[in-house]
Amino acid sequence: MPSTDPETLTAALVRCPSVTPEEGGALVHLETLLSAAGFACTRVDRGGVSNLFARWGRAGHPRTFGFNGHTDVVPIGNRADWSVDPFGAEIRNGYLYGRGATDMKSGVAAFVAAAVDFVTDTPPEDGALILAITGDEEGDAVDGTVALLDWMAEAQERMSVCLVGEPTSPDHMGQMMKIGRRGSLNAHFTVTGVQGHSAYPHRATNPMPAMARLMDRLSSHELDSGTAHFDASTLAVVTIDTGNPATNVIPAQTRATVNIRFNDAHTGAALSDWLRAEAAAVDADFGTTTEVRVKISGESFLTPPGDLSDLVARAVEAEIGVAPELSTTGGTSDARFVKDHCPVVEFGLVGRTMHQVDERVEVAQIHQLKAIYARILADYFA
Repeated sequence: MPSTDPETLTAALVRCPSVTPEEGGALVHLETLLSAAGFACTRVDRGGVSNLFARWGRAGHPRTFGFNGHTDVVPIGNRADWSVDPFGAEIRNGYLYGRGATDMKSGVAAFVAAAVDFVTDTPPEDGALILAITGDEEGDAVDGTVALLDWMAEAQERMSVCLVGEPTSPDHMGQMMKIGRRGSLNAHFTVTGVQGHSAYPHRATNPMPAMARLMDRLSSHELDSGTAHFDASTLAVVTIDTGNPATNVIPAQTRATVNIRFNDAHTGAALSDWLRAEAAAVDADFGTTTEVRVKISGESFLTPPGDLSDLVARAVEAEIGVAPELSTTGGTSDARFVKDHCPVVEFGLVGRTMHQVDERVEVAQIHQLKAIYARILADYFA
């Protein structure tokens, strides 16, 4: 039987306009392909989001390898800035162009193609294979991989280990594997004082100096100097908004937001307590009142180096001669949800152009990634 071409599959997926939360035809295409290969497919749709669960082999098998990925993409931005059709999958000079080409329709295509060929040509005698593909990774991510994992728990489906196919390498193929991720939280501050005339500041309580002091205290504080597997945690002030057009009015309120990326020296709850304590200290000095609203996107996590990371590293080195660095850098991914289900690592393509205008992927790397995933499956079930 002819092998499944990951390049053709990537192009077909890129042509699906699946901007979150639109399914765009991507999961329908994959379900058709996987069903024909003998996978039991279930659509797990929730909250207006489409997701696909596909399993080959017996449900609940104690030796089940899982892949996780997403077919949703971020908006294209200004169409006039693109030199190609963002959903055209045009190939130029060895690169396939289009929104999602890198993040991460090529990764999904590579692991789907590897999985289909594996169960068709050399089906494992003892084991099962699960593909959990979501349409809600680039959005709020509450009805995507989380919905799949909730459904799996109810259906008594389980992965023994999981590989997330996100782009993981900054510069060259095989450069990096993610064995964990930093946690992330956003904190929104609203400082309230008393409005007044700027010529009579003693009759007002100006929230602006209080906010400036608070943001300075937060951004000047060293959260930590890094841990064994993580870089130092970071805090960034991302916006300060007052919306006051008058130069002779002291405003009643001002707002600001900070983003913290934190390592395993912290928890979201502990950082939230610290932020509220800092705000209270500033309020005591300035006579203001500060509301603090915190949203924790995910806690930091680590899959300790071991059998799973070794399995992936051996496959990468065998196929392309590169030993990937074990890393926890970057933003968040759906691995933050999978880690509560089973051991998880991430390995995929070079992510240099993800979310950019003229997003593109080197065609040769799509084939390399399929070969790596195929070797991982062969070695896992050997």
